[in-house]
Amino acid sequence: MLRRLVSPRWLGALVLAALFAVAAYHLGWWQYHRHEAKVERNALLDEHYRATPVPVEDVVTGAGVARDAEWTRVTVRGAYVEGPLFVRGRPNDGEVGLEVLWALRPTDGGTDVLVDRGWVPASDRGASVLPSVAPAPSGEVTVIGWARHGEASPGRPPAPGQIANLSVRDASAALGTTLLPGYVLLQGETAADGSTPARPQALAPPDRSLGPHLAYAYQWWMATVAGFVLVGFGVRREERLAHPEKYPPKEKKVRIWDEEDA
Repeated sequence: MLRRLVSPRWLGALVLAALFAVAAYHLGWWQYHRHEAKVERNALLDEHYRATPVPVEDVVTGAGVARDAEWTRVTVRGAYVEGPLFVRGRPNDGEVGLEVLWALRPTDGGTDVLVDRGWVPASDRGASVLPSVAPAPSGEVTVIGWARHGEASPGRPPAPGQIANLSVRDASAALGTTLLPGYVLLQGETAADGSTPARPQALAPPDRSLGPHLAYAYQWWMATVAGFVLVGFGVRREERLAHPEKYPPKEKKVRIWDEEDA
């Protein structure tokens, strides 16, 4: 059998099996790193999501939102000056609609902050028709929310009153104001008189599922030996066919009901 295994045909099969094993090994680590990234994301959520809010300028700086500051709970006091601006094609609780953005000017005179005030369903009259939403409160409000990274710009001109992605750069151009390079996802806001203004529907909490990546990693690692096992079965079968005298067929077991039928 060993002589048959080192034939050119089966040596080629062994090379393919080795290449598959290497690929499966690295694919397993790729899935494992994806799992680790989600574990790290959940750890950040546990640390930041319900923490005491900090001033927005401590987190959303001129350099953007640091990677380890994502989902930090922040607060800012100011007045809404521009909006609404809609981000189309946004999912929420299994539906697709639009997120509603406004620019908030801080009371202390800092750079305007982009605030995502929530989600509304899309109009049933087509994507070009913007839905009606409750206006942002006038006067001073205190906003509490979570600091988020902006998204990449798709690089195409937005439709009037809309942008395709939650790109702060596109929102800045559409609203006609300079914005900090990050945004605040609204949790709640309080008007100067202590009332709670009406707002669009709140977005669902962030997804905390880890997904199937760890299981996929283990499956890929177990698959590293699959090619070698198939080669072994193939060589064994070929050897049996070439030398049937060495490998006589096994006697068929006679079952009780077979004897009764006879």
